[in-house]
Amino acid sequence: MGILLTGEDAAAAAGGTAGFVSMLLVYAILIGAMWFFFMRPQSKEKKRIAAMLSALEIGDCVMTTSGFYGIVIDITEDTVIVEFGNNKNCRIPMDKSAISRVEKPSDGSNN
Repeated sequence: MGILLTGEDAAAAAGGTAGFVSMLLVYAILIGAMWFFFMRPQSKEKKRIAAMLSALEIGDCVMTTSGFYGIVIDITEDTVIVEFGNNKNCRIPMDKSAISRVEKPSDGSNN
């Protein structure tokens, strides 16, 4: 009676295995789609911000994450000192991660 699967028993075992494989395939496709639509854009944005902060120079106009515009007057490894307003007395040290946008100063020539 039974070591070998015959007829209907073999078909049922093969159908169960095929169903399991197709379920794994569906899960793999879903995980790949989630990575493509959620994780990949986030990693590209991190790379863009890292490149922007590595190109930061003294004299650049920056916008902070809180919406303030200022001019970079000193740069260290982790922090920058930003000068806000026309008063020239408002100099605030802040973390580089607080910078959301960098604008390079124009050279003054209009083409």
